[in-house]
Amino acid sequence: MSEIVNVYRTNKESIYNYILCSIGALIWAAIAYFFITVDQKTLIATLPIMFYLVAFILFFGIAALLFRANALGNMILISEDQFPHLHYMVIEGAKKLGLASPPEAFLYNSHGLFNAFARQTVGRKYLMLTSSLVEASTDEQVKFVVGHELGHHAAGHLNFIGFWLRFPARVIPFLHKAYSRQCEFTCDKIGYYLSRDVNHSCAAIQMLGCGCQRLNSKMNLAAFENQEHLVPSISGFISEIFRSHPRLTRRVLALKHVRLFD
Repeated sequence: MSEIVNVYRTNKESIYNYILCSIGALIWAAIAYFFITVDQKTLIATLPIMFYLVAFILFFGIAALLFRANALGNMILISEDQFPHLHYMVIEGAKKLGLASPPEAFLYNSHGLFNAFARQTVGRKYLMLTSSLVEASTDEQVKFVVGHELGHHAAGHLNFIGFWLRFPARVIPFLHKAYSRQCEFTCDKIGYYLSRDVNHSCAAIQMLGCGCQRLNSKMNLAAFENQEHLVPSISGFISEIFRSHPRLTRRVLALKHVRLFD
């Protein structure tokens, strides 16, 4: 893992990840101990549960294979021959973050959905950009978004072992959502590191709320930042703890306080 990632990883992300992994490891150990020590009659009674667990794992693997087939058959693979300026963003960003290989990047018709996401399945890394986001955003803003999604790969957020180690700890209310929000703050900082421009980076986040190409250049970032002070403290907190992503106003304000390191 690149030292750059550790520089920009939030302290809370590391703490939440340690807690989730510790709880998850204990739960997996308890499950293993149960199956080792349980009597045969009880073990037979648990066979339906084991069947559904194996079926779920198989479904997860098959879905991963179908995802790649669908992407290659119905989306646009970004490459040297297809949208080379986007390809360059991915290649250069992956190199700066120390990724052994860049993820496969796709552009797809989102039918109005304004989003981007990273995914890892069966050892393959992906970076997905929606058509609406690329159409409405400037290249400088897209560079931040690409950097943010590359950050998920570089920071190990999609690591297979880590995912399943943390998985049982989802039984703890709100804990995994808190971890997820900190991952987003980490990737915002990584995206800013790659874009090298705080205004374009913050504008890219604001565009997630705006989504309108015609008004992109007219956005008032200071006014958007001030909206954070209008969020009711109690209802804002309650709304936040149910979300996997921090609200956009918080993300913008957090990014304004980031110091870049070379």
